[in-house]
Amino acid sequence: MSRSRSRGWFQKHSRDTYVRQAQAANYRARSAFKLAEIDEREKLFRPGQTIVDLGAAPGSWSQYVAEKVQPGGRVLAIDRLEIKPIDGVSLIHGDLEDPAVVEKIRDWLAGRPADLVISDAAPNLTGIAVTDQANMAALGRLLVGLCPATLKPGGHFLIKLFQGDELAAYVEELREHFRTVVTRKPAASKDTSREVYVLGRGYNV
Repeated sequence: MSRSRSRGWFQKHSRDTYVRQAQAANYRARSAFKLAEIDEREKLFRPGQTIVDLGAAPGSWSQYVAEKVQPGGRVLAIDRLEIKPIDGVSLIHGDLEDPAVVEKIRDWLAGRPADLVISDAAPNLTGIAVTDQANMAALGRLLVGLCPATLKPGGHFLIKLFQGDELAAYVEELREHFRTVVTRKPAASKDTSREVYVLGRGYNV
């Protein structure tokens, strides 16, 4: 990126309302407000719940959830990137494709599967829309494949995906595992972004 383009991006980013709000609220990223908006509409979180956050770095979703599930709640954040400690959140560092990491998640759950599995993760982007959609859908299939090990019957699953042909196919696949499936585009998600959030309710084991 050229110096002028870099400066322009920084100035636009620093003017972003959600960036300023995230800084004021001590959230690590503006994405916390995407989750907050979805939660306000869908009423996902309440005290005492167990939440598993897949691909959680830098941790803003886990920060938000940790506040919502107290008292008595538990939150586990997993990522192959290091996550700085978060109050009220347990951390696992590792790749979700590693069976040893999945076993660590099982151990942490200790026979009490999650009420919700959430993910704001994304693969490395190429800038090629078709490729990025396919890679995102592949990641989504990996994550939903972890539900038998992590999510309780009747639990909910919230994941980020990209708009496109792969999205429709993924939603249809989710309908095989969840009672209802809806897509949401929160206002905190930039207009230029193709991201949407898919929520599956009522997990069928």
